[in-house]
This record gives sequence, structure tokens and C-alpha cells, in this order.
Amino acid sequence: MRIYFIILSLFFCGLSFAQNSISGLVTDANNQPVPGANIKVVGSSSGTTAGFDGKFTLKTQNAFPFTIEVTMLGFTTQTLEVTSKEQEIVVAISEESTALNEIVVSASRAPERVLESPVTIERMGIKEIKNTTAPSFYDGLENLKDVHFNTSSFSFKSVNTRGFATVANTRFMQLVDGMDNSSPALNFVLGNLLGVSDIDVANVEILPGASSALYGANAFNGIMFMNSRSPFTKEGISTYFKYGRTVQTAAGDNPFYDFGIRAAKKFTDHFAAKVNFNVLSATEWIASDERSLTDGGVGHMINQNYDGLNSYGDEVTTFIPNVGQVSRTGYREQELNDNKIESVKADFSLHIKPWATTSSGWGHDIEFILQHKLGFGNTIYQGANRYALKDFYMDQTKFEVKGKNFFARAYMSTEDAGNSYDMRFAAWNVNRMAKSDTNWFTDYAKAFQLSSALLGLNAYQASNYARTFADTNVSPAFPLAPNVDPLNPSAPNGPRFAPDSAQFRNALASVIQNPDLTQGAKFIDHSKLYHGDINYNFKDLIKVGEVQVGGSARQYVMNSEGTIFTDFDKPLKYNEFGVYGQYQNKFMDDRLKFTGSLRYDKSKNFDGSVSPRVSLTYAAGDNKQHNFRASYQTGFRNPTTQDQYIGLDLGPFALIGSAPDNLSRYVETRNVSAAGQAMGQPATITLTGNEAYSNSYSLKSVQDFAATGDPTKLVVANIGLVKPEKVQAFELGYRSVVEKMSVDITGYYNIYNDFLSQERVITPYYGAVGTPTSYAALANGDRRVFQIYTNTDAKISSSGFGIGLSRKVYSNYEVGVNYNFSDFDFDESSDPDFAPGFNTPKHRIKGSFGNDKLFKNFGFNTNVRWNTEYLWQSSFADGMVPENVVFDAQINYAIPFLKSVVKIGGANIGGKDYIQVIGAGAIGQQYYASWTINP
Repeated sequence: MRIYFIILSLFFCGLSFAQNSISGLVTDANNQPVPGANIKVVGSSSGTTAGFDGKFTLKTQNAFPFTIEVTMLGFTTQTLEVTSKEQEIVVAISEESTALNEIVVSASRAPERVLESPVTIERMGIKEIKNTTAPSFYDGLENLKDVHFNTSSFSFKSVNTRGFATVANTRFMQLVDGMDNSSPALNFVLGNLLGVSDIDVANVEILPGASSALYGANAFNGIMFMNSRSPFTKEGISTYFKYGRTVQTAAGDNPFYDFGIRAAKKFTDHFAAKVNFNVLSATEWIASDERSLTDGGVGHMINQNYDGLNSYGDEVTTFIPNVGQVSRTGYREQELNDNKIESVKADFSLHIKPWATTSSGWGHDIEFILQHKLGFGNTIYQGANRYALKDFYMDQTKFEVKGKNFFARAYMSTEDAGNSYDMRFAAWNVNRMAKSDTNWFTDYAKAFQLSSALLGLNAYQASNYARTFADTNVSPAFPLAPNVDPLNPSAPNGPRFAPDSAQFRNALASVIQNPDLTQGAKFIDHSKLYHGDINYNFKDLIKVGEVQVGGSARQYVMNSEGTIFTDFDKPLKYNEFGVYGQYQNKFMDDRLKFTGSLRYDKSKNFDGSVSPRVSLTYAAGDNKQHNFRASYQTGFRNPTTQDQYIGLDLGPFALIGSAPDNLSRYVETRNVSAAGQAMGQPATITLTGNEAYSNSYSLKSVQDFAATGDPTKLVVANIGLVKPEKVQAFELGYRSVVEKMSVDITGYYNIYNDFLSQERVITPYYGAVGTPTSYAALANGDRRVFQIYTNTDAKISSSGFGIGLSRKVYSNYEVGVNYNFSDFDFDESSDPDFAPGFNTPKHRIKGSFGNDKLFKNFGFNTNVRWNTEYLWQSSFADGMVPENVVFDAQINYAIPFLKSVVKIGGANIGGKDYIQVIGAGAIGQQYYASWTINP
């Protein structure tokens, strides 16, 4: 990190050039300063921003006279001619009555008003960021219409738009300054780990629906753009410090700290640079759900097969004759990690405008950008298991050139899993270091049966006696010795390690550094992603409409050293690319706008995909203030790197990706039972991924066969190799300003095909499926469970409706309310085992009320959110997420002579702990105070 501070110190070296300097003041209609207003010399790249007191100083190489343009989101644009440096410059800009007049780019890859956007779009600008009630702007996104969060951790929040999202939301893209923030190996976004800080973010735009026609694969159910401030327009040093307390039933009352600094300098009209540094420290929302995933009640005292949702190790279970199904004693999640959140992120960028002062019409807007971003820290991620991401690191390096009508960028993303580990495997293998599974279950069976026979204990009493002996090697009523496995005499047979003991800490430390999941829990990842984008807008060359063309290319490089993927011998690579075009034009006195887009994408393992989008918007009314829109578009999602190339032996089952070249790469050797060998089978057999996909039975049919012994119950699994999933999206909308009230109404209907899914199948060690030999293999226990990746034949659709209303009342008070309805439907009979995982409330209502100028230098804002209960489905656990109400609020006070804002606020004020993800920690209350200098 020292290099960042060296570069920072260089920012303030003086450079002398012949320049004209002017100073002035930007105010609103009430003569109050407007901090953050942008001031630019028309026809030049020279520009600056107003300070906290509305004052500005602008340096330019332009000769007098020249014209300046003053802009600010939420305000009208004003221009003023400047004739000399002595001129008194005071520019008054008027606040716009609605956010619908704000400019967005993402909907059409071209600037346009929100009011005219051809698709649904949500936006957060500088004003909304400063007024957010949430502890950070990223947390504040949840107050936007169409946005729902899936919270896995204090610092890991996943954006969900239009449903079908888990914590690992691979159907949603997040771009930061044009770079895809997704993990190269995991293919989903890790919250704001590598995002933008609160003092550097310029705006956020979210497209909730399918966007593949312009943005390609994986812009399936939405895409978010986070854009940072340019050092050409926002100079100086800005910093903030935030201190607060988190309150949660499981974790108690704990402090959190958040610090950030931004330094930016425009040395000349040609060169500028900036650096950001942020650090966050907090205590995790501890996951402590004790409900059992098996029948029989909570706790081993009443349920000998107890499998607690947030205790691990008790998933290891077996059936003992005359005893029943029994699970080992597990460890609570909070005992398997330190529950500390750390997040550090930094970025540095150089900005060069070689022809900023040229008279050329095209040259002065060209800018070269070299940017490097990095983030590392600790958090918790929930996928098939719960993972402690420790010292996780990710960085991105970008080179970009952009101008008035084009951009071209290339970037690289790399990651390192650090000391991350799977907490479920950690518990399993800590238990096994104390006592092997064979010895533990043998001890349990022996103590259960003897205590029943000799002491006359009932089943509950006997099970508790047996667990005590199996865990502690202590039998108080009669002498018992721990079992010694005759087939493996050296297997551990000691007492269970107590969670607070040195033995436990040493065993855990050893396990989490071992990447062999049969003995350890660590996973390794050094994967990379290379990406390039290009786009050109021909609007200055073609006058019969606005034509854009562009394309992208990407390469994935998977490098887990065989711990996740089948890359045991070398990194695995695959490529994909896409090209697109768009035509846009206005007709009928500019009331009717047509937008048509078409994109073609090709990935190595799949056929090409064509994604069209057609939209019409019509501006009705005398002032074109009633905007109606209709659109049809398609989206697609390529299977992730894990869907294609995972090859992971999890013990009870194995995960096999379905890329054609992956099936033969996964190889394992299995021991054949004595009964199988008596049939003439060898002592060991070799299985590959090919057997999982071409020689297996459905899981349910094997369970039915085991219960009845009837081979006619067996159903051959007919599993196809995974392919891209697709969506057709139909949308209608209306935007307007009616009696000073902003109105935004949206309705949509989506049809999904080839929805990606996972299924478990069982492969016999020997014999082709459908033959007596395979039946015998199943009966002998010579079988392997595989979890494979495929597509469901089920027909799935979703629909939704949303309305947002906002206006100013009683002078400067702002009130807003929005409602969303979301639902889905699918033919369950076509695929009874398919779990859609919609994971979205059917009804949501959000409201806001505030005044950023209640009186001089003082403002406040409040938000409330309510949602109905909803079903959560994921590979970790299923269950109902209860209805909840959340209230957030903040007050802020500006101190102009210190160029500072002090804010005091809270999230979930006075509320109960609530969950958004089954298995994750309940979200408690968060109270904070922050001091921001030069925001």
C-alpha cells in the first residue's frame, strides 16, 4: 500500500502553466449555496465543482470571453458568458420538480432523460447518496423501487431484481466504471467489496429487467452501473469517519468503524489523478438458527438425529440397527470462525486528455484512463455450505480510451481465496481428528444398547447416555472402552474437542489450512478474467437516426489447483464474445421514439445466442409530459464456470460440471464392497463424470427401491448437458409529472426456457442402468451420489407490477412511496424435483419522508420498508422468510466553515432482528454517527 501514499504525495507538486483563473458562487433559488455543482467551460474540457459553500475556482487556458455551463443533478442547467477575471460571477440554478428529468446513460448506451428511457430504470444520484438513511450508499440501494436484498453477511449483500436469486446471484451484473465486478471463479458479485466508496460515487443506475441485447451474457434479470467521480471535475481531499454500534440478539452490542479518504488533483487541462482508500471493521451478524433440518425437534437431547441449521458436523449421520438414525454432535457456526468483518479497498487512476485544448471538434473530449482497484478482507458467503472468506483478495486493472461518441476498454480481474474455508467441512474434520466416524458411531451403538439393557433406560435416556459416551469416552454407570477400528487401528478414538479448548483451536487451525476436503476445509483460488469492450455512436455521421455498434470479448482462466475445478494439472480456459448494434430515432414531432437492438453472443461450449430488443416510447400531452413505453427483449445466461468445470468430492456426494471436456477430467477411485467382490467385481473401480451423466438413476427412485426392493421403481436419469437459460421479457410502463407529482408505473411478464438447475443422481459402481447387475450394486451399497448441472424442462414464468410516487409538499418536504408485486408460476408436474428459488416477496411497500433544508444547514430523512413473508429455496436450506418492517432515519447538520457534514442515523431503528436468507445471520439494529469533510 505504500505506493499509494507515495503517489498521493506527488499529487500536490506545483506545476506552472499560463492559465486564466475565475472564481464565483453557485446558489439555488433561495440564495443557498449548491455544493457539488459542476462548472465547465463550454467547448473545452476545463471544469471544476463547487465547494461546500457553493464557491468555486476554475482555471482554463481559454482566452476571454468564454462561456461557462453550470449543471447539477436535480437542478436546471444555466450558462453564463465570462468576459474577464474581475467579473463577479454568481449563478443561480433552480431545482427541478422531479427526478424524472435526470439524465441516464445505461438504458440505451446514450444520454437521455429518465422520463424518456425505453425500459425501467432506477437511479441514485449525488443528492440521494448524501441523504440516504442507510449506513452506506450501497445499503441505501434497498430503498429503491424494484430492488430487494439477499443479505448473507454484514458486508455481503446481494442485489435481487425480478426474482430467481440466491446470495450467489449469477443472474445480475454489477459494473463499476464499466468493469464487471463478478468474481472470476464464482461468477457473482461480492457486494461492494471492490466497488466505490461513499465519497467517490457519482451515481448509480439500475436496469431491473433483462438487458442482454446491449450487455450480453448474464445481464439476465438486471444490471447495475456504479460510476465514480472524475478528478477533472471533483478535486481536493475528501474524507469521512463513521463510528457506530450494531445490536443483535446473538452477537450482542458491538462497535463498527468505517473510514475513507479520497484525494484528487487536476494538474492541468490535460492531466488529472485520484486515489481512494477505505477500511471497515465490524462484528458479523452471527448466524445462530437452531431449527433442525431433520424431524424430531431441536437439540440432541430430544432428537438423536438433530441437524441444526447453523451447527455443522451434525450432518454426518448413519442408520444403526435397533437404534435408529443418529447424527454426530456438531459445532455452532460462531465457534468455527472469529465473527469479525474486515474490508479494505483502494483504487488509483490516471486520467489524460492529450487534446483538451485543441480546436479540433473531436479531439478535446478524448480521455485515456489507467485504473487499478483492489479489495480484500473477511466476510461470510452462503452457497451450498457456509464459507468463511478470510483474507480474500480481488483486484482489477483497466485501460480505457473514450470520447464524445465512443469508448474502448480492456481490463483484467484476478482473485486469491487467501485463507478462506468451508465451515461445514471444518466441523466434520475437526470431529474426525478427535474420533473417526466409525469409532464414534460404534461407541454410540454400544452405549445405547447396553444402557437400555442394563439400566432400563428409555430411548431418550439411552440416546443421551450414548452421546455422552461417544463424545467424552465417559460411562458413569458401567465400564466401557472406546472402540478401536480393526480395519484401521490408528484411527482417532479420543473425546470430542470442547469448543473453547486449546485442542479445538489447534485442530481447527490445522483443518482450515488443508485443501484436501476429506481431511481439511480450505479452498484455493487464483482465477482470472480478461475482458474487452468497444462501442461507437455514429450520431454525428449518420443523420437518419442514432446508430451504435459495439462488441465485447472475454476469457476465463480457472486456477484452483484442483480444489474446486478439474484444473489439477493446469489452469482451464474458455472464451466468449459478442457483437451488437442499435438503431434509435424519433418521429411524429419527436413524440414517438423507436429503439431496436440486436446482439449475437458465442461461448466456447455452446451454440451462439441472438438477443433482440424492440421498444417504443410515446410522449403525450401538450408538453410531452405523459410518457408511455412498451418493450420486448430477450436475455440469456451462460452456465457459470462452476456449472461447467467444477469437480469437487464433498465426501457423501460429488459435484460434476457438465462441460464436455470436464466429464472425462473428473476421475475417482471407489472401494467395492465385500458382497460386490464376491460377485466377481474388482476391489476398486474407477468412475468419471461420464458415468454421472450417462449411467445413473434418479435419487428418488433409488430411495424407493431401497424401501421396497422393487427394481421397477428405478428410473433412469435422463440428464442432458447444461446449456444457456433464456428469458423473453415483455414490459409496459408510464412516466409523468402530474400536479407536481412524479409517477412511474411498470408492469412486466417474463417467460423462461431451459432454466438452469441442479439434480442429484446415483450411479452404480458396476453394471449398466436397467440391468440386474446394477440392481445388485445398489443393494450392496456400491453406488455413488453425484450432484450434476443441467436444465429443467419445466415451463416457468414470472410477472410483476410496480408504481412509484414522489413529490414535494409543504415547501421543501419530500415524500415518496412505491409498491411492488412479484410472482411466478411453473408446471410442477413436468419436473417435481425442481426448486425454482424465486426468493422474492410477493408484496413490498417502501416509503420516504424528509427535508434536506428543514432550516439553515440542517436536514433529515426517513425510510420505511415492508414485505410479506416468502419462500426461500437454495442448496443450503429452504424455509419461510417472515414478514418484516424496517425503519431507517438520519439527521444531518452542515458546518460550512469546516466544509463538513455531521450525520447521525440508524437502520432498523426499534425493530426486531430479521432475516432475508434462510441460514444467514439475522440482521439487527445499526446506529451510527459520521463526519464527512469536503463531501
